[in-house]
Amino acid sequence: MHAFRSIPFQGGVAKAVSAAGLRESESWRRAFQAEAKDSRFYEIVEQTLDGSFEHYYLVLEDSSGRTRAIQPVFFVRQNLVEGIPALHSLVKALRSASPRLLTMRVLMVGCAAGEGRLGVCQAGDEAWAAAALHAALPVYARSHKASLVVFKDFRSEYRTAFHFLVQNGYTRVPSMPMTRLPLPYSDFDDYLATLSKATRKDLRRKFRKAENTSPLELSVVIDASSVVDEIYPLYLQVQARSTMKFETLTKDYFRALGRHMPDRVRFFLWRWKGRIVAFSLCLVHDGAIYDDCLGLDYGVALDLHLYFLTFRDIIRWSIAQGLDRHLSSPLNYGPKLHLGCDLLPLDLYVMHTSPWLNRIFPFILKLLEPTRHDPTLRRFANAHEL
Repeated sequence: MHAFRSIPFQGGVAKAVSAAGLRESESWRRAFQAEAKDSRFYEIVEQTLDGSFEHYYLVLEDSSGRTRAIQPVFFVRQNLVEGIPALHSLVKALRSASPRLLTMRVLMVGCAAGEGRLGVCQAGDEAWAAAALHAALPVYARSHKASLVVFKDFRSEYRTAFHFLVQNGYTRVPSMPMTRLPLPYSDFDDYLATLSKATRKDLRRKFRKAENTSPLELSVVIDASSVVDEIYPLYLQVQARSTMKFETLTKDYFRALGRHMPDRVRFFLWRWKGRIVAFSLCLVHDGAIYDDCLGLDYGVALDLHLYFLTFRDIIRWSIAQGLDRHLSSPLNYGPKLHLGCDLLPLDLYVMHTSPWLNRIFPFILKLLEPTRHDPTLRRFANAHEL
């Protein structure tokens, strides 16, 4: 590894390296090997996302020189009102005079295209890694002129390990959660029977209407390179309708996933009258299917009820494959509520690099945190877990 900055802390050292510095690292391969998005995914994200992200990796070594964790981090200029759609128009107008109004340079810990995970090389080292990052990150952030340090979208299972952060300067706020659907069903009809009578009736009506048109043809492929020019505009249509945008994926991202992660990536493609009108990018790992990215042709999506048809077909396929749970990316909570999903909480841990500003920042964060502005979330049975 070729470190270009070392940050000592009590009990070890953090070394900031580029991707090139990890190329021969066995520790890097081990760090995320138990996750659906392993080290290959982080490399793909760095290589294919647009230029607004600056990616680095913190190699965390203990006092004996043993690498115990490798944590991806990235710098980005973040819009602080992204989670408040009602303010977007006003802020956009004000930014015509001051382009950087309500934006900050942020050091983020985690993944630019998904939930955050700690890159520990051995299970059980999460609390050690959290303490090491707590010591190293403020120094690293200030050296790169970042105003905030943010642990981005970490599952609630990290709350015990991250309790040290909350006790020492960080504020935890809920991020927009993922959703989860257990799949202990023999087939889709078995699952359908668990939903409310009104939902079952509505879904069957939608499915009948779709069946009365030209039928949809589903194919499942690993490598979507040959159809990326067809599916990418569908992704952009969904992206354009989202009220919250963090990253924009690229064609190269979709090409690289199937080529470099063939054991985990599945593209579901739906054709109607010979053309692709919907696709879903999923990852399959350890009994779960991660429904990560959806693309729809809105010229026909609403008439054909494509969202519900794609969901049905993915659940059918997952049950047939013996998978035991379906995990979906954040947003679009209304349909997911009626489809019987529950919330999979994700957390943000935030600290301002100025100690005196950090004392008042918790009050600002409670106003800015995104979940308070989505009333649908409060209707989920486990909303109290956010």
